[in-house]
Amino acid sequence: MSNVPTYRKIIHIDMDAFYASVEQMDNPALRGKPLAVGGSENRGVVAAASYEARKFGVRSAISGVLAKKYCPEIIFVRPRFDRYKEISSKIHKIFHEYTDLVEPLSLDEAYLDVTQNKKGNPSASLLAQDIRNRIFNEVGLTASAGISVNKFVAKIASDVNKPNGQKTVNPEEIIPFLEELPIRKFYGVGKVTTEKMYQLGIFTGLDLKSKSLEFLEKHFGKSGTFYYSVVRGIHNSEVKPHRITKSVAAEHTFDVNLSSEIFMLEQLERIAVSLEKRLKKHNVSGKTVTLKIKYSDFTQQTRSKTLPYFISDKSLIMEIVEELLYQEKMKDSVRLLGISLSNLNTEEKKAVVVQLKFAF
Repeated sequence: MSNVPTYRKIIHIDMDAFYASVEQMDNPALRGKPLAVGGSENRGVVAAASYEARKFGVRSAISGVLAKKYCPEIIFVRPRFDRYKEISSKIHKIFHEYTDLVEPLSLDEAYLDVTQNKKGNPSASLLAQDIRNRIFNEVGLTASAGISVNKFVAKIASDVNKPNGQKTVNPEEIIPFLEELPIRKFYGVGKVTTEKMYQLGIFTGLDLKSKSLEFLEKHFGKSGTFYYSVVRGIHNSEVKPHRITKSVAAEHTFDVNLSSEIFMLEQLERIAVSLEKRLKKHNVSGKTVTLKIKYSDFTQQTRSKTLPYFISDKSLIMEIVEELLYQEKMKDSVRLLGISLSNLNTEEKKAVVVQLKFAF
């Protein structure tokens, strides 16, 4: 019997500047120009930026006002989510010609487990190259890929040679790869955690690896266990073709900030109607209602209440939402409101993808 360990072969495919690239593909006049999907020079939030815009510091989730300040030549276009879904569907059909173990993370990225694959090809790197070539030839867009033995390393690797490149991290390369990696590039380490790690003297994977499990749990709670494992190349999460829905949500960004609770209630009624439709469409209900509030200074707050029974009816949802709205006084005018229902009555429902609405 062979003592050679058997590893999973995981590919993470990430489309390059997906929304912006679709817009540039469909409108040749936009090619080579700094482009922001969503937002405007007066309001709204950027949903995606072309690589030409990124050179100026324009990124998704920044305000349109800031994008215009960074790049005065930027062109704003409205998002067309139906078009992005159409293109995404074509890309996912290509994925499924290689394996049924495809876990979509969003319209523009997915994990593929190709340990056993429909092409009978033992090389995950060659499969990733083939998939990227097909996406380019059949769809007209470029994609980047990361290839490794687990989802965590594959996800990080897909960012190394962006755009239009790929990176394979073989089993024996994982530890050196992670040790040299800046901590801000670790998947799951956001801005706030990065700053906290810097204060603790953690700047690279090697620094993180030098900390004990007790130290990391003390400073980062449950996440400390995760950091301790992944920096050692341990991440056993499987590629799940049907991700379990944990919540269903609807939200809206307003053209003009709201400062009156009465106006907010009117808007929340509309959002609740949209949420009810989604719940009925997917035949789910839930026990926990969460009100999401984003203020004009972009700070965010959530207020939740859990019931002893499942609900999906708009009127029942609004009863809780109204209670949450008046739970405490608003600290500023409001630019976004959202309602979500979680703690659902389902174990194996397919993920409900809800696109945000951006104001212009």
